[in-house]
Amino acid sequence: MQTKIQKWGNSLGLRIPRSFAAEAQVEEGTTVDLSVDDGRLLVRPLQVRKYSLNALLRKVTRRNLHGELSTGRAVGREAW
Repeated sequence: MQTKIQKWGNSLGLRIPRSFAAEAQVEEGTTVDLSVDDGRLLVRPLQVRKYSLNALLRKVTRRNLHGELSTGRAVGREAW
């Protein structure tokens, strides 16, 4: 498929046909990685990891658990 690069403000923009967006699983607001490889423009959607608190806490062990960390004296109206 051929398309044209268009000027958007001080930048250039590329319209992605709906069928391509659906196949690449991208939509408005999707974060992508943009790079150039051997003169070719590459656009790849970033895989955003979703975490849950329970999944993160399951990875805490005695070996990787740290002790208290001092951040200094209270400042302003902080209560300790």
